Amino acid sequence: MFSNRFNRWTVAAIAFMGTAIATVPGAVLAQTPDHPSDTAAQFPTRNDLKSLTTSGSYLAARHASVERDAASAAAFYRSALRTDPKNNELLDRAFISSVADGDIDEAVKLAERILTIDKTNRVARLVVGVHDLKTKKYATAQTNINQSIRGPITDLVATLLSGWAAYGAGDAKGGVATIDKLAGPEWYPLFKDLHAGMILELSGKEKDAGTRFERAYKLDDSMLRVTEAYARWLSRNKDSAAATNVYQAFDKKLARHPLILEGLRDTKAGKKMPPLADSAQAGAAEALYGIGATLTRRGGEDLALVYLQLALYLQPTHPLALLSLADLYESVKRPQMAIKVYERVPATSPLKRNAQIQLAIDLDSADRTEEAIKILKGVTTDDAKDLEAIMALGNIERGRKKFGDCGATYSRGIDVLPPGNDKANSVWYYYRGICEERSKEWAKAEADMKKALELQPDQPHVLNYLGYSWIDQGVNLDEGMKMIKRAVEQRPDDGYIVDSLGWAYYRIGNYEEAVKNLERAIDLKPEDPTINDHLGDAYWRVGRTLEAKFQWAHARDLKPEAEELPKIEAKIANGMTDDNSNSSAAQAEKKKDDGRGG
Repeated sequence: MFSNRFNRWTVAAIAFMGTAIATVPGAVLAQTPDHPSDTAAQFPTRNDLKSLTTSGSYLAARHASVERDAASAAAFYRSALRTDPKNNELLDRAFISSVADGDIDEAVKLAERILTIDKTNRVARLVVGVHDLKTKKYATAQTNINQSIRGPITDLVATLLSGWAAYGAGDAKGGVATIDKLAGPEWYPLFKDLHAGMILELSGKEKDAGTRFERAYKLDDSMLRVTEAYARWLSRNKDSAAATNVYQAFDKKLARHPLILEGLRDTKAGKKMPPLADSAQAGAAEALYGIGATLTRRGGEDLALVYLQLALYLQPTHPLALLSLADLYESVKRPQMAIKVYERVPATSPLKRNAQIQLAIDLDSADRTEEAIKILKGVTTDDAKDLEAIMALGNIERGRKKFGDCGATYSRGIDVLPPGNDKANSVWYYYRGICEERSKEWAKAEADMKKALELQPDQPHVLNYLGYSWIDQGVNLDEGMKMIKRAVEQRPDDGYIVDSLGWAYYRIGNYEEAVKNLERAIDLKPEDPTINDHLGDAYWRVGRTLEAKFQWAHARDLKPEAEELPKIEAKIANGMTDDNSNSSAAQAEKKKDDGRGG
């Protein structure tokens, strides 16, 4: 999937499992009440805040924090704080919520109040220090940042920011020395060499900068920003061919990253490329982004959020920081907030197209499907060979049961697939086959399923789908059952595939085996209405009528699709009759919509 691939692009390839990560209190992530589906819309407006009591504001703020709605949480905590200004807990929570919301100017005011009470508050020191760095108060920035140290992560961030503050104050040598003095885990040197090189580069010491970049590159040539910094330096100080080689080496590891493709175009054209950072503020933003992006995928979302918001405070249009922040929101199931971030990616950025694809996926998850489809059609119009965008469009259409549309969309992708029988191409035929089968074009669907298996012979979902389809039609029964059993062998804990096996037994009249496998499917997916309905039907066939009605009642309570509810209720009232005996079969067909089989 695109999201996984992009995460590999943006997250630094550094292992520090087991590192003690300093987290901040209150798991609060921003969200905005722009659409009725947002949780923020449940809370009072800012105009209502004055009428709330302190306890009312506090409870609303806690609720907002649980919902990861930092904007509302910050507003409510600040409202409570106005009526109880000496409450240090309210002050701290209002501060953290403001940082999480990205309202750094407000957070700075609250941080300054905190520091009059607790001079050792490290997060407050960091935020005030970053504000000082942004406003070019470099001496006080160093003082505050140096007091934000707490552990391996915060030590590294503070040291890098202090180094950039020293550079901003005109002391590049002192900045590099500050960074070089830091000792710690084995993953420190990569960041130290990268940022020392960037400072040396801006201070005119290109040769020394090159030494540091080369050293960082040798430590990890799969880290995007290290690759970019080194290649850019080579384009100015060596030759374009050397820079091109570095970009090409990265492209072989992770193909077609937009920033790498842009670098390749520029170096092949003989351009001398500028440094990654052009100021102390931009360099500090790089440090905050780099650590924040790493933490996002290491279970440190709260601290990552602080770093990414501070990076964007220093450099509001940093595309990688924006994409990392959006990815963070997606990881905590806040697509509405991710949408807002993707919309901020500059139109001129090579990453805008990637942002558009993810934006569309999140819009669809927020039930704004027509907007999503419009965006993806625009992307694929601009580049008819953009396989990621075509796949995303087809997946949305398939998920929304636009089967005629998704079949045509997947065909567009298949028409531009690279030559060869790459097993990665299997999924295109599988997905198109689903759309064709659901469009009642079985001959085409069967051919595509067979092609998918030719490219990837033991793919369990394809085995399951084709095998079940054959059994459901009463053809190729032995081969179909073998296929489903092979799928179950590979995915024994997949409730949907186990359900397919049970329902296949049901369709061929082996009700005892159907019961056995459907009971196992229920253990794996107890909250699925279709599997519960299937088990009810199987129980009825073996004479376990009371248990059958219990399973049907459970299926009813699990909110099945609207058109299936009357059929289930009829079975509860009257048992299995000729009129309702095909109800579960119809549901089994609907279960194929997502490609997981019957």
